Amino acid sequence: MYSILAYFIAFKTIDIVIEGLDQSKSVWIISDKDDAIAKALMARLGRGVTYLKGEGAYTGDDKKVIFCVISRLEEAKLKLIVEEIDPSAFLAVADIAEVRGGRFKKKAIH
Repeated sequence: MYSILAYFIAFKTIDIVIEGLDQSKSVWIISDKDDAIAKALMARLGRGVTYLKGEGAYTGDDKKVIFCVISRLEEAKLKLIVEEIDPSAFLAVADIAEVRGGRFKKKAIH
């Protein structure tokens, strides 16, 4: 049991050394309360969001898809914000290997 724990700790340590602590994640949010979620993310996380146009294949309804890039440490807070505003929102989170260009600097929220 201790061997498994030691291997897991070593794996995570190597992962952090190679990837760094400032790993980025992309977030896709589909919700009927898109404006409220976007404003909350900008105000409470200090991150910009981008709206993408989407269409439901089953319903044919037009939807706004919220796209946002966050740090690994902000993931829990983002999920909490989305859950507070719309518990039924669709949320997809993925790791990003590299972020370049644009204005990916975090805005001051204080």
